[in-house]
Amino acid sequence: MQFRADIVIMPHRALLDPQGKAVTSSMSNIGLPEIENVRVGKHIQLDVTADSLEVAEAKVKEACDKLLANPIMEVYEFSLAELQTA
Repeated sequence: MQFRADIVIMPHRALLDPQGKAVTSSMSNIGLPEIENVRVGKHIQLDVTADSLEVAEAKVKEACDKLLANPIMEVYEFSLAELQTA
């Protein structure tokens, strides 16, 4: 079976987010001072072939833990959907 994973990786809340801070401060410059506390992260989409949803979840978790996210600085969450074949 084919699954598509949508992964969101964000910096830990306790850590300074320099990109988010820069974007937040720029909001006033473009006339949007009501937008505050911007956090900048990553969105990754990937396809995985697995025998079941549980196996696909384990593979995506392993990819995040070993390569895609830095657990010292980042947290992640993901969703999986089975791809329909034509």
